[in-house]
Amino acid sequence: MKTKLPKQTILVVDDAPDNIDILNCILENDYIVKAAVNGEKALKIATGNDLPDLILLDIMMPGMDGYEVCKRLKASAGTRKIPVIFVTAKDDVLDETHGFELGAVDYITKPVSWPIVTARVKTHLALYDQNRILEDKVIARTKELAYTQDVTIHGLAVLAETRDNETGGHIMRTQHYVRILAEYLSALPEYCDYLDPETIDLIFKSAPLHDVGKVGIPDRILLKAGALDKDEWEVMKKHSLYGRDAILKAEKRMGAGQTSFLRFARDIAASHHEKWDGSGYPYGLVGEDIPLPGRLMALADIYDALISKRVYKPAFSHEQAVQIITEGDGRVMPGHFDPNILEGFIKLQDQFHQIALKYADHEMK
Repeated sequence: MKTKLPKQTILVVDDAPDNIDILNCILENDYIVKAAVNGEKALKIATGNDLPDLILLDIMMPGMDGYEVCKRLKASAGTRKIPVIFVTAKDDVLDETHGFELGAVDYITKPVSWPIVTARVKTHLALYDQNRILEDKVIARTKELAYTQDVTIHGLAVLAETRDNETGGHIMRTQHYVRILAEYLSALPEYCDYLDPETIDLIFKSAPLHDVGKVGIPDRILLKAGALDKDEWEVMKKHSLYGRDAILKAEKRMGAGQTSFLRFARDIAASHHEKWDGSGYPYGLVGEDIPLPGRLMALADIYDALISKRVYKPAFSHEQAVQIITEGDGRVMPGHFDPNILEGFIKLQDQFHQIALKYADHEMK
């Protein structure tokens, strides 16, 4: 048995009750009809819990006229897509042009014709429904692509980690450290324009690829239990460049634009071992010459390395890691980090600890 679809809702706006009655008579058998006798009431109904599917709007009304009502409807994200048809005695071409410029989809002149009203309403409701179906499909497809992208990033990152002494937990922890640091910075005037929610999300998603270049490091160096000698260390440092180059090739292959998540992944892979004082690698960049995503990852990566067990070192406690980062221990110094990011870490240290516990490896305390 064919499912009966619910009736669509039409909002009729006119200061003359007789005109409302006429339109209600035309539409009531096929639609739910709501009415408003002025612009203020129309906006209240249109922005309520049950949005109308179409609005028939008079222009010449006392107080707020139809043009202003339409303008406000189109200025609001919640109502801008609702089709508006002006129903008016104004039939000048300039009046019609102004109405279309404000976002109306059609014009019906008074006195109204029953066949014209029913035909125009049916046509624009069908178009509105079709647009909503297409938008839903686009949203669903976008979510699917985003999910595929996230899974691909995670898979590549895990693949890189399987060749190292690090773990999948390291990926999750550093991602979340980077996010809370970025959110902290976004509240500061010098960062708020750059670190909008979309950018923070892209940095978060890109963070797992920070060590993807380690796939290019020989096992004898990558998995060595003891300290690396000078020559081995020079080879090890190349993982930043290997990661940068691999992501850059992917960008070129995809034709990715400047907003691509790969741009952030490239910056993170290349610069997460740079240090604020210029003593890092591979370029020896200083201060703000280091891309911000790399500066965020630098602190996140060091903290997680300190609290994690490695073949060449035991895991430090959270308190020990905080002390080393903020006071230094010879190899790690406060001057290695962006001062604003270091300040954020100090303020967010309890959240760092909670993230570390939430995504802890079995051997972590």
